[in-house]
Amino acid sequence: MLSQLHVENLLLIERASLDLTSGLNVLTGETGAGKTVLAHALDLLLGGRARSGIVRPGAAEAYVEGVFELPDELREALVAAERIAPDAEELVLARKVREDGRTRASLNGRSCAVADLRDVAAGLIAFYGQHEHRRLTLASAQLELLDAACGPDHLALRARYGELHEEVRMLEASLDGLRERAGARDRELDLLEFELAEIRELGPSETEEAELRATRDRLRHVETLRAGAWGAAEALTPEEGMGVTGLLAVAVGGLEAAAGVDPELDALSTRWHALAIEAQDLATELRGYAEGLESSPAELDAVEERLGALDRLARKHGGSVAAVLAHAEACQARRDELAGAEVALEAAQARLAEAVAQRALVAEELRDSRVAQAPVLAGAVRERLARLAMEAAVFEIAVEPRDAGPAGADAVEFLIASNPGVPAGPLRDIASGGELSRVMLALMGVANDGSGATLVFDEVDAGIGGQTARAVGEQLRDLAAGRQVVCITHLPQIASLAARHFSIEKDTSTSPARTTVRTLGSKDLVPELVRMLGAESDDVAARRHAKELLKAA
Repeated sequence: MLSQLHVENLLLIERASLDLTSGLNVLTGETGAGKTVLAHALDLLLGGRARSGIVRPGAAEAYVEGVFELPDELREALVAAERIAPDAEELVLARKVREDGRTRASLNGRSCAVADLRDVAAGLIAFYGQHEHRRLTLASAQLELLDAACGPDHLALRARYGELHEEVRMLEASLDGLRERAGARDRELDLLEFELAEIRELGPSETEEAELRATRDRLRHVETLRAGAWGAAEALTPEEGMGVTGLLAVAVGGLEAAAGVDPELDALSTRWHALAIEAQDLATELRGYAEGLESSPAELDAVEERLGALDRLARKHGGSVAAVLAHAEACQARRDELAGAEVALEAAQARLAEAVAQRALVAEELRDSRVAQAPVLAGAVRERLARLAMEAAVFEIAVEPRDAGPAGADAVEFLIASNPGVPAGPLRDIASGGELSRVMLALMGVANDGSGATLVFDEVDAGIGGQTARAVGEQLRDLAAGRQVVCITHLPQIASLAARHFSIEKDTSTSPARTTVRTLGSKDLVPELVRMLGAESDDVAARRHAKELLKAA
């Protein structure tokens, strides 16, 4: 139970404190006085998103705090999670909102994440907003309500279905991609085979390329090479004259005559002999090289043609023989990958078929659960509608197969017939605003049977009045038996049934305007009900009517 609610600097409310009680608590006030601000304050405690501009002008931050009685089961869970002290006697949820929109949450004075606040508050407050009843016209909302009524095992099964549905969706996308690529697969394979055959046929090699370039250079400069070699050979051993080898031989005699006298000279003499022999050998090799050089235009043409083919291939695939070889390797790998694409396609189809089959089995379990629970929920709603001045109403829940979607393979439709003898039709097409409100209240009553959470209704009485308003008020009071209900209302028939009544009043004489909240005592109730009846405070008939409402309560 929410025992206290403190609000500071939230829009029109500068400061307000509400001491709530068990049973039915109502908040009333003129339109625009700030009742919805209190609803937003509760939503902040639930971890809701802070709206822009909610901090009161001139204030640095807004602050909302809720003090709850602490159930033993929740205390044990929070103590085990080290979120509250073991000796804590109450639970205090708080939220600060700064001007820039940033917020801070706390739990019993300890900072926490907004998600933590949301988790804890979810079991303490069930909040139904101002336009919640209009969500009943949405097929998705109707499905959610039926699923919630099916229980936790059903919700766990639905979560499993959602995982399978997402897996199917991803496998379908993957398979579509494989099929799309398969269309271009043959064309790509042909190209790869052509390029690999071209490279294999030419058989490029970095070693061969280097040798060919050396051969080409030699064949292009045969005369220059021959002349250089002959010239050097002639310098060493000329056909006429002494030359270098002759000069070396002349000196050998003198060195041999001095042999054995000085070891140092003997060493130099040895080197000289080696030099003379090397010069003679070098001359012989130079002449052999020169004589072996032949000018071969045919060989040069063949070399040029081979290098040209290598160069053309290199230009196509990266600019070098090394790049050509790397491209061939990549082509081979890609060809192998494409060759295995058919296998991958078949494997993907098998995985998809398996996932679809598993999803279908879970969808069938969901349908069985929904079909079984639908008449139970419909019967409970009809029972409550009878207490909401809709005794003759027919309410049914139809569950029909549909294409598989994120929440299953069922279409859920709430059907209603407000008048006897009229066939039931879709709630969205037949129900008035007041009927929608009552159906919502009936559904919320069924949904929260056995729950200890505080129920908060923001103008659940939209579109109703008269005796119907009284019936709705009595239903709210019955719902509040043994629990706490907080209701923001415009109807005196509902307000008269409150266990505690709060009045929200706006003072426009200040700038900015200021909203105050006060708890009404017994002497304040009649004037507030007169105001809600739309009469002047001195209207005798209105005051009598207000007293009758309170007496009938």
